[in-house]
Amino acid sequence: MNLVNCRIHAKESLVLEPLAPLEPKPDEVLIRLGAGGICGSDLHYFLEGRVGNFVVREPLTPGHEASGVLEAVGSNAKGLAPGMKVAVNPSHPCGRCAACRGGRENLCERMFFLGSASVFPHAQGMFADRFILGSRQVIPVDTDISLGELAFAEPFAVGLHAVQRAGGNLTGKRVLVTGAGTIGALCATAAKLAGAAEVAVCDVLDRPLEVARQVGADLTFRSDQTDAGTYAGRFDVALEAAGHPRALTSCLDAVRRGGVIVQVGTLPHEGMQFPANLVMQREIDYRGAFRWGIEFDWAVDYLARRKVDVRPLLTRQYPLSQAAEAFRHAADKTRATKVQVVGAGSPVEF
Repeated sequence: MNLVNCRIHAKESLVLEPLAPLEPKPDEVLIRLGAGGICGSDLHYFLEGRVGNFVVREPLTPGHEASGVLEAVGSNAKGLAPGMKVAVNPSHPCGRCAACRGGRENLCERMFFLGSASVFPHAQGMFADRFILGSRQVIPVDTDISLGELAFAEPFAVGLHAVQRAGGNLTGKRVLVTGAGTIGALCATAAKLAGAAEVAVCDVLDRPLEVARQVGADLTFRSDQTDAGTYAGRFDVALEAAGHPRALTSCLDAVRRGGVIVQVGTLPHEGMQFPANLVMQREIDYRGAFRWGIEFDWAVDYLARRKVDVRPLLTRQYPLSQAAEAFRHAADKTRATKVQVVGAGSPVEF
């Protein structure tokens, strides 16, 4: 079996490199890639060679949302054994800085987040047939959930964290989500779990809106075909998951006075005009949501117990050997919500 490692060398340069034999140290585990979701940041690295201020300066293995099966276990990896199905946590906070000690490890000053060019040398990701991680990075799961579904733990954690930043308890509240991609749809799912009375999702494409309805959105509409005044002041909370300036403007129009906007999507790195006077005059709380913390554990638990159904979001899986084709498919939002790559020896389930 020829094992490979998927590497982005520069803009639109994706190379499959041979993978050398791997042996875990005592505190590590060797993981066979089960399924790895292609995220928006992975696409930015592939299509642009950067994500915001994070620029590819050396070959980068992408992939930070993954599941796998343990192939070998180090001698100190207690409670783990070969053959176990696992969710993989890509976050490595230092545990010592002020943010970590304050319970906000997602803001760690020395964060090492897999599949990211935010540090140099880069934090290599998980789009490889086999990879090694510290044993504390995996959560074993013994239910019948598929590897493809389990790989949604990371993006679902983003949605759960966005809801926490909005206040956590959304009982009785009306929530708008802008952007019906994977993160937007999972923000909608998380808002429903938090008790929202109504969750509306808007987008500029019909297909993502149909998927959003399948995962629980109460109302969907085309933002490019709806008069801006139709929903003015209707919502208590807006979760901006499109990462587009016009979507943020829609949120500012749509929330009531004293409402909350949570910025989840990554806005253009070149900057934008921001109507800050609206925030001031209407006392709108504008908050950021960056990755997640303990919400990853919550996401794994929700998925493992099938408290949520993410299957409508999964468009297609490709063998890792067809990674370039998978990336191109994932980039076409008229055809794809979530596209995954599957490691050698793992089944293509969808």
